[in-house]
Amino acid sequence: MSETTTGGHPEAGRYEIRLRGHLDARWAAWFDGMSLTNASNGTTVISGPVLDQAALYGLLQKVRDVGLPLVSVTQVDPGRPDVPTVAPR
Repeated sequence: MSETTTGGHPEAGRYEIRLRGHLDARWAAWFDGMSLTNASNGTTVISGPVLDQAALYGLLQKVRDVGLPLVSVTQVDPGRPDVPTVAPR
């Protein structure tokens, strides 16, 4: 069995996770300090850095535990400012 590695953290980067429904700001601690933004279109955007793919899966498990429907998971350009793609409400 062979494994290819780049020596870095696979899938590390900044992510935006969009959920249908709104989460109160107190949930930010549950998501390890990531930013939560409630958008006017009825979604919540959780955004911030993710160390690697294992951390991303852990984050998605927390999203599942919250019980809101998952809309999208997007890896964003690390050079982009830390601003969600929708205006906050």
